[in-house]
Amino acid sequence: MDINKNVESPFKLKISFDKLLQHYKNFTKSTNAHRAAKAKHIVTIANTYPELKKGFSDAGILKKREREINEILEDAFNPILTKNEIKTASIPFQNLIFNASERFKNIIKAAGKDFKLEIKNMPKDDTYIVACTLILDFYYGYNLNFKRPFYYEIPDAHGITRFYKILYNADFTEIVPNTNAPKITQKDYDELLDNFENIALWKEKFPPNSYTFKGFVISNIFDVTDDQSISNVKSSLIADDKRKDVDFMNGFHEIFRSLFGINDLKVGFSIYNKEDGIFERVYGAGMKSYLLGQHEHEKCTNALCRWSYNRLLKEKKYFSISNVNRVFNKVKTGVPHIKSLHDQGIKSAVFAPIANDSGVMGILEIVSSKPQMLNSINANKLVDVMPYIVTAVERSKNDEENLIEAIIQKECTSIHPSVHWRFAREARDFIKAEMKGEQAAFKKIAFQNIYPLYGQIDIKGSSKARNQATKKDLSLQLSAVKNIFLKASKVESLPIYQQYIYQINNCLTELNDDFKVDSEQQISDFLNQEIADVLKHLSSIAALKQAIDSYFGSIDSKVKALYNHRKDFDDSIALINKEMASLLDKKQEEAQTMYPHYFERFKTDGVEHNMYIGESITKEKNFNLIYLYNLRLWQLQVMCELENAYYQMRSRLPINLDVASMILVFNQPLSISFRMDEKQFDVDGTYNARYEIVKKRVDKAYVKGSTDRVTQKGKISIVYSHKQDEMEYLRYIRFLQSKNYLDTDIEIVELEDLQAITGLKAIRVSVLYHKNKADKSFYTYNDLMKTIKA
Repeated sequence: MDINKNVESPFKLKISFDKLLQHYKNFTKSTNAHRAAKAKHIVTIANTYPELKKGFSDAGILKKREREINEILEDAFNPILTKNEIKTASIPFQNLIFNASERFKNIIKAAGKDFKLEIKNMPKDDTYIVACTLILDFYYGYNLNFKRPFYYEIPDAHGITRFYKILYNADFTEIVPNTNAPKITQKDYDELLDNFENIALWKEKFPPNSYTFKGFVISNIFDVTDDQSISNVKSSLIADDKRKDVDFMNGFHEIFRSLFGINDLKVGFSIYNKEDGIFERVYGAGMKSYLLGQHEHEKCTNALCRWSYNRLLKEKKYFSISNVNRVFNKVKTGVPHIKSLHDQGIKSAVFAPIANDSGVMGILEIVSSKPQMLNSINANKLVDVMPYIVTAVERSKNDEENLIEAIIQKECTSIHPSVHWRFAREARDFIKAEMKGEQAAFKKIAFQNIYPLYGQIDIKGSSKARNQATKKDLSLQLSAVKNIFLKASKVESLPIYQQYIYQINNCLTELNDDFKVDSEQQISDFLNQEIADVLKHLSSIAALKQAIDSYFGSIDSKVKALYNHRKDFDDSIALINKEMASLLDKKQEEAQTMYPHYFERFKTDGVEHNMYIGESITKEKNFNLIYLYNLRLWQLQVMCELENAYYQMRSRLPINLDVASMILVFNQPLSISFRMDEKQFDVDGTYNARYEIVKKRVDKAYVKGSTDRVTQKGKISIVYSHKQDEMEYLRYIRFLQSKNYLDTDIEIVELEDLQAITGLKAIRVSVLYHKNKADKSFYTYNDLMKTIKA
């Protein structure tokens, strides 16, 4: 079989021993009789079989002339060293090995019948180009310095991957151009230098089979498993998002198995929380802690004995347990980490502190299910890898701290991603000023000429509903106390009981007839500060004990009051806010892809949101009013969807509540700036402040000449002050009517004047609802309520 068949290469390969034979030809004249005699013998072999000198491409000749080739290569493959050296004779870029040392043969045999030998870090797509660089180097004399180490990965008899570095001896090779080889000029060379990955260009300069490679290479191979394992540890720890990748720990186990030569070895980690004096589990895919076992965290003094505690956390030194069972049988449950290992079926282990100059950050845990596999001797292998682990943990801690700060910023401040670029720019300027030794100051963050949008979905009558829930809870609590005192007066006829009953009756009357802002607090103080101690005293009376125990059992431990109806109200509000805010946030992500803008929302008794859009916010894109109009239409549509989402979830609420939606239209652009003291954006200037005043008061405004609020359940109210806004939104409404979002009952109303603000109007229109997501019918609010009640 031709060794060049089915192989695309710039080389036509020919196996030849010519250059090696030239050395033996010179040795025939040696004064060393033994050397001369051997050289003459080898020259005779070459003369007898000229193909060994001339070269051949037929792989069959290797088998046919195996004995002669072995004799020619005997000095290179010294039989005395053959069981120690790892060496092969082969041709480049193919796994065609025609001579090998005994040790290499044994390594391949141990790898198993299915093992296929190949160079792991030689991409197949690069083989052609690498061959071309050899031509540039060997034939044209260009020093490309392309030499790089190549490796084999070969499993041993235990299945542990071992790494072997290959060093080539190319002294016995020569490269000559064929007739179809274009001559490479300096211009060609310069072009190739900048086009390593352009395979078409390389094939143009070095066509297939345009050069003859004659000779063979000797590969000197070295076991570098320890060095490569250390390198792999370093590479693995450099990778980002390690905890999220389920394959990371599997790969990490394999690396340490190669380093220690133990096929069942596993690696675990524990975080050391110095502030709380505890070990904590590392959360991530495949992460385990063999020190903690099934516990999420544990006091250090409970996880370690005194000696191991001092060894790891004080001395910052590793220790090993070579036979866990033997130690456990001696100490039983007296040593916590031994018990933890024993319970997990671990037979030997090494614990090593991950520590820097600041102290211990965590514990590296290496374990095996076999005794004595891990011990104080092979534990020394950790010396070379611990610096990389320490560096990785330091970086991880810094990343975690940065992540914590990012979450705090995201969840607790108003720095929206759309304006983050501006804060980042000012922060960079701040850092530059500090580095130059100048007086650094964080400049004012402001955006001019931007358009505001405001909307809210508010819980209708929330104050009234909250008061009703409060009345019901207090009435039940007062009635329960009154019944206890009525029973007490039958047991003991004391006037003080009648006094308490009188006070309770007054409280019940106040609840029903004259409930004030401070009524709740006054009644709660009366029950907690006066009545509670009396009831505790009366609980010693057998006839009253059950009733009093039942009363205290009904009191919520946090609010120290009966908290049933109010809890239903608070839970309803919380659920409404959560659902509405979640849907709004999801919709907002879609809106940002249309055109970047600032967005913020607030949870009150309902959900409010502010949006600002304009060129000064976007940084890069050119702003056009079409994007404002688009966002206004989007906002109106989303408010309809929020209304629908609410009434579809209403049946899941502990109490029934209604919502009313409103949009405020502000026609003129304004300026906003970030207030460092309050960590939020606010409008700039006296004129712009009018917008904030309207926002705070308009939902409580009345329709002129009536007692109706501008916002109504089942309707969306769009508040505005200019005729052009009215015309614009009527267009949006007509469009949404065609999409069955809105009903046809449009009304335009004037609002009563607010403080220093006149001329406001509102468009009100009913929302069309669906009973659920699968429902295709459309209902008005009244229709929906009738359907729900039916």
